[in-house]
Amino acid sequence: MSQRALLIGECMVELRQAEGGLLRKGFAGDTFNTAYYMRAFLPGERPVDYFTAVGTDTISDELLAFVEGTGVGTGFVRRVPERSPGLYMIHLKDGERSFSYWRSASAARLLADDPAALRAAIEASDVILFSGITLAILSPGAVETLLSEIGRAKAGGKLVAFDPNIRPRLWDDAETMRRTISAGAAAATIVMPSFEDEATHFGDASITATIARYRTLGAENLVVKDGAEGITLDFGGAQSFVAAARAQKVVDTTGAGDSFNGAFLAKYLETGDPRLAAEFAARVAATVIAHHGALLPPAEFQALMRG
Repeated sequence: MSQRALLIGECMVELRQAEGGLLRKGFAGDTFNTAYYMRAFLPGERPVDYFTAVGTDTISDELLAFVEGTGVGTGFVRRVPERSPGLYMIHLKDGERSFSYWRSASAARLLADDPAALRAAIEASDVILFSGITLAILSPGAVETLLSEIGRAKAGGKLVAFDPNIRPRLWDDAETMRRTISAGAAAATIVMPSFEDEATHFGDASITATIARYRTLGAENLVVKDGAEGITLDFGGAQSFVAAARAQKVVDTTGAGDSFNGAFLAKYLETGDPRLAAEFAARVAATVIAHHGALLPPAEFQALMRG
C-alpha cells in the first residue's frame, strides 16, 4: 500500500515583489509549501494531501485549482461559506524577508471545527505534518481537538512530523505560545525546529539543550535546523551533523525551512536514512533561497534530483 501523507494548516494568498514595483499574486503557506516539496520529490504513486478550510468565493476556487495543479490532493479540504483565504505580503531587504498579514476572516482558522472530517482525513493517512502556525491560528478548543486527533495518530503508529515554526505575532502571549508548541511536540514523532527560534523563545543555550527539551516531551526524533551552521539530527538517541549547502546567492529566504522539511520527509520516507535526507534537503533549501517566493519553479526539480 502507498503511504498517504497529510499536511494540515493554512494556504494563503501571497503577494510578492515583481518588476517595476508591481506585486505578483501566488498561493503559499508553511505546511502547504512543505506539501509542495513532498509532492515534487516523492514518487507519483504516493499521495500527498492537504487538509485546510477555504471559503466558497472566487479566490478560494483559484487557490484550490492552484493546489490541485501542483499534484497535491484537495479531497479533504472543507468549504466554509462567508469566509475566504488569508493574505500576506512579502517585504524583502537584502534577501531577508518580513511579512504583513491579513487573515482575520481566514477560513483556515476553522479547519478543526469539524472533528469528524478531521478524524477521517487523519485515519486515511499514514504520515501527518502540522506546525506551530497551524496551532496559532486556531481557537483553544480547536487546538485541543487537533492535538487529540494527532495524538491518536501517533499512538496508532503513524509518523507525525511537527515544525514549531514560532511566530510570536500570531499568539496572544508568550506563555500560551510555549505551552501550546510544547503540546504539539509531545504529539509528534519527528520534531523539526529552528535553533534560532528555540534559543530566542525557549531560552535554549545550545542545540543539545533543544534536543533534550523536546526529548523530555516525548519526541522520538529531532531535526534541528540552524541556518548556515547546518543541521543536527538526533534519531533514537544517535546524533549526527550535516553541513548546510552553500547557496550561490540569496535572493529571498521565504520558504527555506518549509522546503527543507518537505524534501527531508520525502527522502526519509523513501530511504529511511535521516542523514541522506538532510543532505538532500539542505541542497533543496539552498536552491530555494536563490529564487523569489516560497515555491521553486518545477523546472528546477530535475537538476536537484540528479545532483
